[in-house]
Amino acid sequence: MSHHNIYFWILFNVFILLLLGLDLFVFHRKTHEVKIKEALGWSAFWVALSLSFNAVIYYWMGPAPALEFLTAYLIEKSLSVDNLFVFIMIFSYFRIPVQYQHKVLFWGILGALVLRATFIIVGVALLAKFHFIMYLLGAFLVFTGIKMATTEQEEIDPKANPVVKFISRYIPVTNTLVGDNFFVKYDKTWFITPLFLVLIMVETTDVVFAADSIPAILAVSRDSFIVYTSNVFALLGLRALYFALAGIMKLFHYLHYGLSLILVFIGAKLLLSDIYKLDMVYALIVVAVILIGSVVLSIFLPKKEADESNVVIKESEKHQQE
Repeated sequence: MSHHNIYFWILFNVFILLLLGLDLFVFHRKTHEVKIKEALGWSAFWVALSLSFNAVIYYWMGPAPALEFLTAYLIEKSLSVDNLFVFIMIFSYFRIPVQYQHKVLFWGILGALVLRATFIIVGVALLAKFHFIMYLLGAFLVFTGIKMATTEQEEIDPKANPVVKFISRYIPVTNTLVGDNFFVKYDKTWFITPLFLVLIMVETTDVVFAADSIPAILAVSRDSFIVYTSNVFALLGLRALYFALAGIMKLFHYLHYGLSLILVFIGAKLLLSDIYKLDMVYALIVVAVILIGSVVLSIFLPKKEADESNVVIKESEKHQQE
């Protein structure tokens, strides 16, 4: 059966929804704080499941598509780390208890899967019809990578988020959290809770990140099935990765530069694809070396204490002004 068969796509998505259903309604049925040990276990599970699916692709479709899947998965997984930094800032801003964060990330990632599927279908269709778009995507990735490396990460301001502003204007919002509820009813009037606003923030920021990651994956493969499935598996393990790394991600201060270099490399590969086609094996090696190298540099060249103290001072000054 061809992987472009609509029934296989339906079967794949039903399988993913089944996994997500088991995750939310069975394994995480009770609201609780996800500890590092549990998060590491789930991270190992999702990685193992992704690599198992990669093996299925190898035996079913051949080594070339399997290599494309693995490269796309690694790129999406590494670029998703930037999402985790933003999630930390959002949860910190709204002071969301750890035990409620898993539910927000679950629904946020479920929505992200739908949005990214739309981006991928449209992107593959456009690239198939208009070849020049490939150069636009390549230039965009190079520009984004340079911008990422040369500008500081902006702080999250929920009040400036247009979607949050629109919803808050027309729908009443409770002043405090109401357990892990997104909606609550008082005196026959429905209110949304701050937890729902956090969910909206997660969704909208993922759209921004998808604008970077989807073109990067399309530079690796034009097969919509490979692009979609690699994206899905990378996102599925994002929640567990968040809880496993939330406390130590600030140590990987060079990772941000590594991600920007990956975007520049993928963009350059796309721009030069008509002149020189780089073997996917070498592309995978380059991405892996950049990713591992940025992590190793972060460990052996830690950020100076003075830099960290300046951050603390800036944060305290900000709170005093508020």
